[in-house]
Amino acid sequence: MLIRNCFFVIVGVLTMLITAIGCGTPSLLITPVTRTDRLEEMRVDTPDKPSSDKIVVIAVDGLIANTRGSSPLGSTENRLSAFAQQLKKAEQDDRVKAVVLRINSPGGTVTGSDTMYELVSRFRKKTGKIVVASCQEVTASGGYYVACASDAIVAQPTSVVGSIGVIYNSFHVDQLMGRVGVTNEVVKSGPMKDMGSPFHPLTAEERKIMQQMVDEYYARFVEVVRQSRKPTDEARFASAIDGRVMSGTAAMNAGLVDHLGLLEDAIQLARVKANAPRAVGVMYRRPFGFSGSVYASAPAQTEPGESQKFTFDFGNYAPNLPGGFYFLWRP
Repeated sequence: MLIRNCFFVIVGVLTMLITAIGCGTPSLLITPVTRTDRLEEMRVDTPDKPSSDKIVVIAVDGLIANTRGSSPLGSTENRLSAFAQQLKKAEQDDRVKAVVLRINSPGGTVTGSDTMYELVSRFRKKTGKIVVASCQEVTASGGYYVACASDAIVAQPTSVVGSIGVIYNSFHVDQLMGRVGVTNEVVKSGPMKDMGSPFHPLTAEERKIMQQMVDEYYARFVEVVRQSRKPTDEARFASAIDGRVMSGTAAMNAGLVDHLGLLEDAIQLARVKANAPRAVGVMYRRPFGFSGSVYASAPAQTEPGESQKFTFDFGNYAPNLPGGFYFLWRP
């Protein structure tokens, strides 16, 4: 099965190349690689007179969910699984003095976001190692939820921060089905068994139950933010948790972040907090592929001197997400 799938992929690639080139005969070099889950280190930030200490940069990119993404060549790695593996590697390495979370995410599922938050919280409690969150373009909703597990949050002045809240996503196709003569029949064990089904609008009782769940998840989110930020101005705090997004500068004024700065500044802050001034900044990657800097979105082969383009990857984020509860900013 694996050999057959690989054959179809190779044939597909050859077909695309021939189509793109036209009548010319393309040449293609295929280098086999071994599939592995092993992580390797690469240096991304080296201070003067570096020591053996390390600061690990771990990315939190795109939609946060405990699921695989997709690509033209098949499914991609489960981001939550990769995140957990990288934290475990940092935990087991005594030379790792701190972790920097490079966050560029609009959020994601309630459970996926909460799981990442818990993983970071347990990492800090078990190891005593410093964790600093660095906000990139977007650190909203579930992305900010994860950031709250850190010792400090650094945002760029132009970062989009906030969207503290919960949204229940659903859609209904019952009217469309009626227009084309399609009906849905369901046999269920209880009146609420198909609650939230796309085949009928929410009843008043169903909406009440869903609202109760949204309120429960929102209360948890607010408590996470409260424990992280320890607000002293309740009026300002109330306005910061009403679901709005704001710039990094406004977020700092509202008490949602601690410092303004770039990713490099977040790494330097981690060195200071961990008392490791000469620690080397590293990232983990699979044995094949290459990332050129701490801002590279994914391993990608480049020629020497070729610049890399940063891509904000929403993963399987789409206008119509599967029904469910989300810590998610949806502009």
